[in-house]
Amino acid sequence: MHPPEVRLPGDEHFARRARRLETLAQRQAPLAEFLAFMARLAHAQQAALEQAPPGWQPEPEAFRLALEHGMPPLNAQALQGDIAIRRELEALLDALELHVGEAQRPLIPALRELPEATLKQLVAQLLAGEAGDPQHRGLMPLVAAALQVAWLRLTRELPHAPARPSGEVRTLCPCCGSPPVASVIESDPQCSGVRYLQCGLCATQWYFERSLCSVCEQSGKLGYLSLAPQAGEEEDEATAEVAQAEACGDCGSYLKIFPRALDAEVEPLADDLASLALDLLLGEEKRYRRSGFNPLLIAEG
Repeated sequence: MHPPEVRLPGDEHFARRARRLETLAQRQAPLAEFLAFMARLAHAQQAALEQAPPGWQPEPEAFRLALEHGMPPLNAQALQGDIAIRRELEALLDALELHVGEAQRPLIPALRELPEATLKQLVAQLLAGEAGDPQHRGLMPLVAAALQVAWLRLTRELPHAPARPSGEVRTLCPCCGSPPVASVIESDPQCSGVRYLQCGLCATQWYFERSLCSVCEQSGKLGYLSLAPQAGEEEDEATAEVAQAEACGDCGSYLKIFPRALDAEVEPLADDLASLALDLLLGEEKRYRRSGFNPLLIAEG
């Protein structure tokens, strides 16, 4: 058997993410309100994807040369000026507006009234992985959600999945060139034990060898860290922490890894949001820096 080296996201991707976030909200009491809002946001993303027409339609042959030459056909930096982000954002806000709580409701008019230059600046900062200024930081996750819809929509325009990246860009998304949010180890018989990195922007997955750092590609100083079970719990498959941090002593970075053997319903971006406690622990220890790119998570520094 030869598992696919690159997997494009499915038509129901945001709906599946929303269901996973709803499940995680029930499990994670300290993060329940945050995860429940993220679930509503994912539902709005699915509605925007299905109901709103694309804000920008590429030419049919637009991606052919990039695919033939092994370059990301949906390069985020190259296409950010083409994406009709205002239309994508309005479609998302229309779908979200009736389902937000009082705490998030002021974000809707603030985003609708955002000057065009400011919106473009936020897009550039998000795609560069920058936190932006404190004044607009609360708006950035919703802009990021609209960007995710726009880029996932673009993956539908590809005639086929791109080839697995090679050389210096092996750790970047073969579709849009963005870094991964996390990785997942499959348990399905057709690809059991295979590790895929998942893009934080367009949700494309690509094969990457296990026991290699996803930043520097070294293997000699890798360790796997997770949160210890609570007092009184047994560390078995029912209670083991699904989120693990693959931490590299060579470059000092870490990327989360989620084995489906521990939870078959894992969705890397959703589970990344639900495992912030692991990020906080590693941040306090100051031994490793986070490499995962999750545009819905805005952190300073």
